[in-house]
Amino acid sequence: MTNYWCACQMGANPFNRIAIGRRQALRATGVGFVATLVGILEGSGRVGRAQSAAAGIPVVDQLSVRIVTDNYTDRMTVPQSTPGIKVERNFGNEKPGVSPHSTLEAEWGLAMWAESTRNVETKRVLVDFGYSAEVLLTNLGLLGLDPASLNALVLSHGHFDHFGGLMGLLANAKGRLQPGLPLFVGGEDCFCTRETGMGGDFGVLDRPGILAAGIRLMVAEGPAIVADHALTSGQIPRTSFEEPMHVTKERTGITAGVGCNPDLEPAEKNTGAFVWDDFQHEIGTCYLVKDKGLVVLTSCSHRGVVNTVKKALAAAGTDRLHAVIGGFHLPPPLSEDYVRKVVVALKELNPDYVIPGHCSGERFYDIARVELPGRVVRTAVGSRFTFGALPA
Repeated sequence: MTNYWCACQMGANPFNRIAIGRRQALRATGVGFVATLVGILEGSGRVGRAQSAAAGIPVVDQLSVRIVTDNYTDRMTVPQSTPGIKVERNFGNEKPGVSPHSTLEAEWGLAMWAESTRNVETKRVLVDFGYSAEVLLTNLGLLGLDPASLNALVLSHGHFDHFGGLMGLLANAKGRLQPGLPLFVGGEDCFCTRETGMGGDFGVLDRPGILAAGIRLMVAEGPAIVADHALTSGQIPRTSFEEPMHVTKERTGITAGVGCNPDLEPAEKNTGAFVWDDFQHEIGTCYLVKDKGLVVLTSCSHRGVVNTVKKALAAAGTDRLHAVIGGFHLPPPLSEDYVRKVVVALKELNPDYVIPGHCSGERFYDIARVELPGRVVRTAVGSRFTFGALPA
C-alpha cells in the first residue's frame, strides 16, 4: 500500500514522518489532506482542523481592509467620497512638532490586514506578507497594526512576493502572537521550490520554521472558515476563458528540510525537474457583509480573477458581489484585447466596487474605469476600505 507523508514538528526532528494509507488520503477532501491527520497529530499542536464551510457561512456587520504592502505609495492620492464605502488614506508618521523619521514603503508584493466585526466581536486576519519583512514590519508599525491582535493568517499562494515577509514577522512577534495562531494555505503545492521563468531562484516556504514558531498549519483545499468571520475560496477551478500566465516553475521534493512532498503531488509534477507552475493551490479570501454582499480579496489571481470571484461566490452561496480587491494579474505581455475581455466578464458579475492593486496593471485600471464608471477605486499602501455599516 502506498504511504502518504506529512512533515510535522515533533521533538528534535522537524521532519519526523507519520504515514497514513492511500485510501485514507483519498478521503482527505474539502479541508485538505493535512486536516485528516488531526487525530494522529493532536499532541503536536502544530496541525489544526480547518472548519468546513458546510458548517455555515458567517456574516459580518462591517469589514475594513488595510493595504499594508503593495507596489506603490502615492501621497497625492486623496480620500474619496464614494457612496457605500469609506476610503481612508495614511501616508506616514508626520506629527506636529516631531520631525519625520520614516514613511510607508512600497515594494513588489502584497499584504492586506482585514478587520471585521460581528455584533461586539472583532477579528483580524493578515492575508499575505509582502516581499520583505523590513517593509512589512515598517508599515505595520506606522499604521498602528499589532500582530499580537491577529486571529489568523492566510497565504494565497507560494510566491515570494506574498510570503517573503512571513518569517521575519514571526521572529519579530515571537512570544506575542496568540498561541496556536492558524495559517491557512490551499494545498501541499504551496510548499514547492520555485524559480522564475528565466531560471532565477524564487524561494521556498519554510514549513519547519513556521511550525517551530508555534503556528498551526491549516491546509484547506476546499472552502474553510477563517477566524469565525472569513471564508477561503478553496482551490480555484479554471471555468472561464482565463489562462494562468507562465511566470514561475516549481519542483517537487524536500531538500534540506524544505519543499513539497512528492507523494502528495500529481505524477506530472514528479519529474525531478522544474515544471511550469499551474497555481492549483491558490486561494482567495472573502467576507459576506450583512446587507451588502461578498467582498473578495483576490490576492494575485493567477488562476484568473473571474475564476477566483466565481469560486468565492459559489463557496459563500451568494450571487451578490459587493467588492473585489487585490491583484488581478493582468500585466504585459497580455494583450489589451485579453484585458478588455476580463473587464467585460468581471462587469457581468456586477460588482459594486473594484479595487485593483499589486499585479493588476494600468491597462486594467484604465479600461475598467470606462466600463465600470464610478465603481473603480484607486488604492495605495496605507489605504483602508471599509464596507458595511459605515461609521459616521
